[in-house]
Amino acid sequence: MIIDDAHESEVDEENYFVSMTDMMVGLVFIFIIMLMYFAVQFQDVTAKLTGADLERAKILRDLERTLKAKGVPVTIEEQNGVLRLPDAILFDSGRAELKPEGKVAVGHLADALRDVIPCYTDSQSADASRPVRCPKTPYRIESVYVEGHTDVDRYSGGGMLRDNWDLSVVRATNTYRELTIRQPGLSQRCSRRQGRCEAVLSVSGYGAERPVDTGDSPAAKRSNRRIDLRLLMVTPDASATSEVDKVSERLKTP
Repeated sequence: MIIDDAHESEVDEENYFVSMTDMMVGLVFIFIIMLMYFAVQFQDVTAKLTGADLERAKILRDLERTLKAKGVPVTIEEQNGVLRLPDAILFDSGRAELKPEGKVAVGHLADALRDVIPCYTDSQSADASRPVRCPKTPYRIESVYVEGHTDVDRYSGGGMLRDNWDLSVVRATNTYRELTIRQPGLSQRCSRRQGRCEAVLSVSGYGAERPVDTGDSPAAKRSNRRIDLRLLMVTPDASATSEVDKVSERLKTP
């Protein structure tokens, strides 16, 4: 009897460990499946976000090509979504009013934007429709900032402007106004968000706070005096970003 009881106890223990092993294997299998699912979801969302960056780079290259063909010496930063116009072709030193040749350059920019922006935005005008020439794409433009930048030299122009901050903002504002005078429809372009259609084109000024060249040479200062056009793209949908965050957190969880 004692031997039988011991044997039965050993069998029960073996069965218990077998059951526990099977359960652990099952849990590991489920965890691997979930991990693969979240990894695929994360990859899909990341691909969409990367696609928006690639589309923005294409927009910038198209604008650059069009403007250079018109003799406007622009440069682009694809990674940051920036189209750059040098200050020298737009403004005289210490002045906020566009030069005659500056108005011509901004006019060419307005014409180029007219051919591109409507393909990636909506309109506040009810009778406006998306041009048939536009490429088929899920990506949209959220904002186009007209940014004013100066060098570090202290502003001494006097008048209503007190410093480089004022100079950068007014220069950006005057560039914006010239764009919308040349192409009034640009001011009607908007991005839909939470039931509203918010204007895409806007203005900002940074003074000397965002240099592209940290040197103090005349060449560095020339580089820093500029008008930037910065494009921000809409993520594929509002849930995409939150899904990235959720998947990231789940992947971090042990």
